[in-house]
Amino acid sequence: MAKIKNRRLFTSYISIIVIMSIVLFLFGFFGVFFISSNSLANSFKENFSVSIFFKEDAKKIEITLLQNELLMTDYIEKLKYVSKDDAILIMKEEYGQDFIKELGFNPLVNSIDFNLKSQYVESVILDSISEIISKNKYVDEIVYDNNLLKLINDNIKKITYWIIPSIIIFLLITFLLINSSIRLSIYSNRQLIKTMQLVGATKGFIRRPFIKTNIMLSLISSFISIALIVMIIYYIDSNISFIDNLNIQLIIALFLFIISLGFIISYISTFLATQNILKINADKLDI
Repeated sequence: MAKIKNRRLFTSYISIIVIMSIVLFLFGFFGVFFISSNSLANSFKENFSVSIFFKEDAKKIEITLLQNELLMTDYIEKLKYVSKDDAILIMKEEYGQDFIKELGFNPLVNSIDFNLKSQYVESVILDSISEIISKNKYVDEIVYDNNLLKLINDNIKKITYWIIPSIIIFLLITFLLINSSIRLSIYSNRQLIKTMQLVGATKGFIRRPFIKTNIMLSLISSFISIALIVMIIYYIDSNISFIDNLNIQLIIALFLFIISLGFIISYISTFLATQNILKINADKLDI
């Protein structure tokens, strides 16, 4: 009889670990997808290029001063000076034509190409930055693809609108599935709980072993789910460059959140499940 009871208890623990591991894994993988999509969106933004073209009579020292001023600002991610000679070589490589040979002179001008940090890649902000730079008398024009900028930001907003509600729904599903699993496990021990209550054990004393057990199971499940996520990340990265698009600090924060989520849900579910059984009269409880 004791062996059967222990076997049932072991099976119950295994089922909780399996269910929690799967649910936390799915939640964690969804979180990795969110982080990667956010990092990818920032990467797209930071690759958005803006070019400053200078007038023919612009002096090198004036260009250098503007270059240094831009590098000192908070919004510049990277910046590169492109001389007219370098620009003509780039054009020759890209289009296969020697414009100097055909025209007899270099039609291009000196320029600075720069990229903004992702949080500054907005039409209003970029227009404001362009207006400030344009006040320099040696700047001829500032060129960037405003339509592409609008397209990038619109698509990122659409993704964000879908992801945030999805996270909330997934959190709710995670709680319901883990809660149901723990409730069933606690309910299977209803006879033991009522017996302990009838012999005078306090509610806290009755709850404590169940809370400790389920928290331990949640920790095991969390580590299993994290291990599976790490394996999947490295598997994907072996086929395509994936890790480079991940913010490692956010991934660590996600793993800590998974552990905390399992801990909190286990505690709340165990507390509520034992509380419900303790409230029921022994003669009304099906044992």
